[in-house]
Amino acid sequence: MPNNKRTLLKRLSLKSRLVLAAIVWLTAMVIAAGVSVPTQVFNYMVGDTKSQLSIYMDEIAASLEADEKGALTLTTNLSDPRFNRPYSGLYWSARTDADLLRSRSLWDQKIEAKKGIKKEYFGARDEKLIYLKTTLYYPDYDGPIEVLVGIDEQPIEDTVRDLMSQLWIILALLYFGVLAVIMLQVQWSLHPLTKMHKELSQLRSGDKKQLEEDYPKEVAPVVSDLNALVFHYQELLERARHHAGNLSHALKTPLSVLKNEIHNFDSDTQKLLQPPVDQIQSQIDYHLGRARMAGSKNILAVRANPSERVDAISMAFDKVYASREIALINELDSDIEVAVDKTDLDEMVGNLLENAYKWSSSIIRVHSQQSKEGDIDIIIEDDGPGIPDDKIQQAVKRGVRLDETTPGTGLGLNIVSEMAHSYRGKLTLSSSSMGGLKAVLSFKSSN
Repeated sequence: MPNNKRTLLKRLSLKSRLVLAAIVWLTAMVIAAGVSVPTQVFNYMVGDTKSQLSIYMDEIAASLEADEKGALTLTTNLSDPRFNRPYSGLYWSARTDADLLRSRSLWDQKIEAKKGIKKEYFGARDEKLIYLKTTLYYPDYDGPIEVLVGIDEQPIEDTVRDLMSQLWIILALLYFGVLAVIMLQVQWSLHPLTKMHKELSQLRSGDKKQLEEDYPKEVAPVVSDLNALVFHYQELLERARHHAGNLSHALKTPLSVLKNEIHNFDSDTQKLLQPPVDQIQSQIDYHLGRARMAGSKNILAVRANPSERVDAISMAFDKVYASREIALINELDSDIEVAVDKTDLDEMVGNLLENAYKWSSSIIRVHSQQSKEGDIDIIIEDDGPGIPDDKIQQAVKRGVRLDETTPGTGLGLNIVSEMAHSYRGKLTLSSSSMGGLKAVLSFKSSN
C-alpha cells in the first residue's frame, strides 16, 4: 500500500473507522446472502422436486411390465394427469434394447440427452429437465429396463428469479437500516469522547478548571488522571513562580551590596572581582528567566491580545527612548489572540521591541500573518543595521552579544526563543525588507 494511503488510513477518525468497518462487513454479508440464499432455495426446490419424481418413479416401476420379446406396457394410469397432457413439462420414458415406451406428454418427441460439462436431459420442447434415472430388472425379463422421469426446470428458475428480485430489495432495506442503526450506535458510543473534547476546549479557554466526573467506566480513569495531571501541573507552576520570586528577592540585596563594595577597592581588585559578580548576575537573570517561562499557572486557559500588549509596551519605550525619536507602527489586528500568558507575551515582545528601539534608525513596524500550519506570526521589523546573515543563528544562543558596546547580558533573545518553545511556538530571525532585523514570533491561535 502506498505511503500516502497508509497515512490517510492512520488519520481516519474513530467514527470513520467504525463506520468504514461496518460498511465493509455489511457489504460482504449482504453480497454473501444475495448469492447464497437463492442458491440454497434453488437446491432445496430441486431436492423437493426430485422427491416427488421419486414417487412417480415408484409408481412407474410398480405398473411397468415387459414380455419375453421386450415389449413394454404400463398396466395402470399414473396419478398425475400431466403425464397425459401433451407438452406439459412432466415426462417419463422406459427403454429396453427392443422397445421404447414414453408418456403421452412427450407426444411425438422423446427425451434427448446432451453431454456438456455434465450430462443433461431435455424434454419435448427442448426444455432442460430435472430428472431421475434408474435401471429396473424383472424376473420374467432377462434384460435391463432403463426408466427416466423428468420435469421442466424453468418454473423453478422463474420462482428463484422472482425471489431474487424481492430478496435484493429486502437486503437493501436491511443494509441501510442496519447501517443507520450502527451509525447511531457509534455516535452514541463516542459521545463521551466528544464531550471530553468539548470540556478540554472549555478548560483551555478558562471556562472550566477540571473535567466532569460523569463518564463511562472505560473513560472515567482517563478523565480522573487528566484532572490530577492538570491540578498537579498548575500547582507545580505556581510553586515554581513563587520560588523564582523568592529567590530573586533573596539574591537581589546581597548582590547589590557586593557591587557597591567592589567600587571601594583599588582598580586592580575591581577588575578581578567585577567579572565574577557580573557572571553571577548573568546566571541569576538567565535562570530566573527560565523559571518565569515555565508558563502560566493555568497553561491550558491562557490567552493574550498581541495588539494590546504592543501598545502598552511601546508607550513605555517611547518615553525611555524619546531622544531617539523612533516611530512604532502597530498593524496588528485587535481581534487576534494567541495561546500565551499575558506576562510571558510581555516578556517576549518586550525583549524584541527593546532591541528594535535600540537599533532602529526611525521606524519599527509590527504586523502579523497566518502561517501555513495555521499559527499566528507576530512580525517585528526595524530599519536599523540588522544582523549579518552569518551571525543570525548565533544571536539566539545563550550569552552571545554581537555588540559589546551596548549594555546587556546577551540573554534576551535566548530567553525569548526558549519561552516561545515552551508554548509550542518559535522565534525566527532574518533580514527585513526595511533593511534591519526581522523577528517572527509564531504561536498557536486561541480563537
